[in-house]
Amino acid sequence: MKSSKSSIQEIDTLVEIPKVLPPEQHREPKSVRYTLIAIGTFFVIIMLILPLLQVMIAAFQEGFQAWQSAVFDEYTIKALQLTLLATVCAVVVNTIFGVFAAWALSNYNFRGKRILLSLIDIPFSVSPVVAGLMYILTYGRLGWMYDFLNAHNIKIVFAVPGVILATIFVTFPYVLREIMPVLNTRGKDEEEAAALFGAGTFRIFMKVTFPHIRWALLYGVVLCTARALGEFGAVSVLSGHRRGETNTLPLQVEILYNQFDTAAAFAVSSILVALAIIILIIRNIVEAKKDASI
Repeated sequence: MKSSKSSIQEIDTLVEIPKVLPPEQHREPKSVRYTLIAIGTFFVIIMLILPLLQVMIAAFQEGFQAWQSAVFDEYTIKALQLTLLATVCAVVVNTIFGVFAAWALSNYNFRGKRILLSLIDIPFSVSPVVAGLMYILTYGRLGWMYDFLNAHNIKIVFAVPGVILATIFVTFPYVLREIMPVLNTRGKDEEEAAALFGAGTFRIFMKVTFPHIRWALLYGVVLCTARALGEFGAVSVLSGHRRGETNTLPLQVEILYNQFDTAAAFAVSSILVALAIIILIIRNIVEAKKDASI
């Protein structure tokens, strides 16, 4: 016993056990911390805040009357209406799809599940311009569905339905991708317990599942809305740039800028900036609620 104790003491003397320092002593020097914060703040100011401020300043550079005439122009109003219509349609469709798809993918295992998830993420990886061309090759004059659509007098390409389809495509995965992690981390215990007590699928979803995913769902809706409002590439390809008919607000800004009417272009841009700020505030509130509910 003495020999074993002495050997342990010898090992302790040979091997220096590192001391566990309190958390405040693990921090890097203040100079490093402040330098990193300063670099991050500098890039945020240069890349984000100053350009946004410049847009708002340029929007009013010719006075409030010029801003008002540009914002309340007939074409601008129609572009705003179409933008909101496409956004609402995209949010409704993707919310319904996202909730049911997330429910099915998180609760059931089946062959091809990973492939299906990869396909749902295609809008994240495909350029919006390519997405617009895909729809033209499907529903346009060269598409295999053109004869059927033409026979029934249905127009998609260079019409409002094409704008809505393009907006739905680019925002397709947002709601689903926000709900899926919440469902996967929760497990199935509560749903299985409710099923044992005789609750149906719809009742289980409304009473057990939905209260847990409501903030993630709302967060996905906010992200989907923000993406839909600013969509340009796919809509530009599918709209045909028919002013007053298929132009959304970003396309209206482009037309005004290409016509060298920069004051009007910045005035219309200020609407998108204002909407972005409102969505950002809502997103931060919802994100805080979402984190608190997890």
